[in-house]
This record gives sequence, structure tokens and C-alpha cells, in this order.
Amino acid sequence: MGIYDREYYQEEPHGGVSRPQFRFPSLTPVVKYLLIINISVYLLCIIIKPVGYFIYDWFSVDSTSTARSFQLWRLIGYQFLHDPRSIMHLLMNMLGLYFLGPTLEKFWLSKKFLIFYLVCGASGGLVYLFLSNFGIISDGVLIGASGAILGMLAVCAILFPHFVVFFLFFPIPIRIASIILIAMYMLNIFRGGPNAGGDVAHLSGMAVGAVYVLLWPMLQRRYKIALPGNSWERKFKAYSELQKEVDRILAKVNEHGINSLTKKERKTLEEATKMEQMKSKY
Repeated sequence: MGIYDREYYQEEPHGGVSRPQFRFPSLTPVVKYLLIINISVYLLCIIIKPVGYFIYDWFSVDSTSTARSFQLWRLIGYQFLHDPRSIMHLLMNMLGLYFLGPTLEKFWLSKKFLIFYLVCGASGGLVYLFLSNFGIISDGVLIGASGAILGMLAVCAILFPHFVVFFLFFPIPIRIASIILIAMYMLNIFRGGPNAGGDVAHLSGMAVGAVYVLLWPMLQRRYKIALPGNSWERKFKAYSELQKEVDRILAKVNEHGINSLTKKERKTLEEATKMEQMKSKY
């Protein structure tokens, strides 16, 4: 699954307007280390198989054993394990991390992003264990970073609805992709299909991401939780207002041409362009 952030239209040397272009994000610190750890663990496990057996045995979420269900370190460890029989499991998750992660890390800063990432993944493991122990889904072993990745997808769908993702090789709005994935996961779980446990983790990660980004501002206001500096809520509000104004200006450009813009509108586009450029500076 790939993602690109829409480039702002900019004036070309001859007065034209450039079209949006696909843009690869630059790596941010936490995303870089998460990629390195996931890929390194995967390679280590398939190259040195005795080490791989040990790692999978001690760090996967395992609902087949009551004792292992209470080994809480597994809720973190399983997020760095992927199916050794197919590289696609690792590849799809790492692509999601690469394309979604940098935007959220820059938006929230590294510490908050890492905590959010791990909590989304851990919630998937917890819900999986809960449903397995009550016989709602089959017992088994859970591995993969999908819960954390889908948590990021849900947050980006809420905070950055202008994102477009490639779904089955077709570019579609990120919110539409999220709705399709939720429907697919729920259908598979209710049917008891293959990897229903994995889909439980996917939905749990998405739910935690959505609940956090929607309810945290409400809790801040209700309980007057003070945070140092500018909270992400204020940043998001400013970003949303700028985005709406840019959309209006771009519509005006498409209808009347670049020369129809006022000095204030040109300055707004310049500010938006600088914001996009800052996303790539790390």
C-alpha cells in the first residue's frame, strides 16, 4: 500500500500551474529505526533458524497457553515479527510504515508517535487474547505490525483526508480505503475466515487510533489537561484552516488562472508550499 501527499500547485516559470506529483517521504528518526528493527529481525530469523525459533517462541502473542497469555512483553515483541514463509507480510507493513509514519512523527514529534505506534499494536494483541480466551475466535499465534500500521491509517484518514493511497493498484482517498478495509476485516471475522485473529488486531489498532485522535481533544477540554507548548489539536486546527483556504485558492486558479490571485492568496500558497517542504526536512 503506497501513499502520496498531494503536492500544492505552484507557479511554473512560464506562468503555468504544475500538477500534483508522487513524492517519496524522507525518513524520520523513529520510523527509520522501526524499519531497521523489523527488517533486521526478519532477516535474522530466516537466516539463523535456531535464533528464529527462539524469538518466535518467546515474543509472539500466543493464546494457546494461559501462561503465555499473561506474558505482557509479547504485546510489544510480536509487533516486530512477521511471517517467515512470505516476505509480503513484512513488505506490506513496512510500506505502510514508510509512507504513513513520517507525516505523523513530524506532526506529533518522535516520542508521542512511538508511544502511539506501540499502543495501537499492543491493543491488537490484547483484544486478540481476550476474544480467543472467551472462544469468540480460534486460539493461535499472532505476529506482525499490522495493528500499529492500521492505527496510523485510521489517524491519517481523520487528520489528513487529502491523502490518497494505492489500493489494489488504484489510487483512492484514504478515507474510502479505510472504510473498505474495515468492511473486509469485519466480514472475514464474522465468517470465521482465514486470519480472522489477525483482522481482529487490525480493527483494534484502527479503533484505538480513531478513538485517540477524536476523543483526546475532548478529554483535554473536559478535564483541563494542560500540555507544554502547542498541542496537536491547535496544530491540526491551523493546518485544517490552511488546507481549506488552499483548496479554495486552487479552485480559483483552475477557473480563472494564476494571474487572478491576490497578493494575500499568493502568500497563502507560499506558506502552504513551505509547510510541505518542511515535511521533508529531517
